[in-house]
Amino acid sequence: MAKRKLNYRFHNPNPVEVTADYILKVMIEANTEKVEKILRENMVQMEVNECELG
Repeated sequence: MAKRKLNYRFHNPNPVEVTADYILKVMIEANTEKVEKILRENMVQMEVNECELG
C-alpha cells in the first residue's frame, strides 16, 4: 500500500503583517517560561561570580 502525502492549504484573509505579528506573539508566549528559566540561571551564575571576585 502506497503512503499518501498529506497536502494542507489554509485560507488566511489577514495581511502578511498581521499574520506575522500573530505568529510572533504565539512563539513568545510558548517560549516565555524557557527564557525566564535561562535568565534566572544566568542571574544566579552572575551572583556566584560576584561573590567569588568580591
